[in-house]
Amino acid sequence: MSFAAIGKRISLSAPAVKRRVDRLEADGVIAGYQARVDTGQGTEAFLDVFCEGDTSLPTLRAALTKHPEVLGAYTVAGDAEAILHVRCAGMRELEIVIERLHAEPNIVRTRTQVVLTKLVER
Repeated sequence: MSFAAIGKRISLSAPAVKRRVDRLEADGVIAGYQARVDTGQGTEAFLDVFCEGDTSLPTLRAALTKHPEVLGAYTVAGDAEAILHVRCAGMRELEIVIERLHAEPNIVRTRTQVVLTKLVER
């Protein structure tokens, strides 16, 4: 949204909005900006990842970063070593990603939950 559009909503001039935004950035309140890309249709899933033995975090991170479909990977408390957020073109592509993950040396199995509807995304 432009500074002018924000100003119109809150009854300030564009330069006044810019000064306030600059101050928020300088104070660290605004930590950065990001682009949100509409990826259109596709398949998203969350995968629980189970590893054998004592797989170190650097080893697991190295294995997971090789897969561009993995949007996020998180260690969790519970029976899984990690949870992955994955986005693919479709179900067949998701199956291929899962097969590639199973080929990683320390990953012994996964449990998949396919996203049907996004209720909230920020």
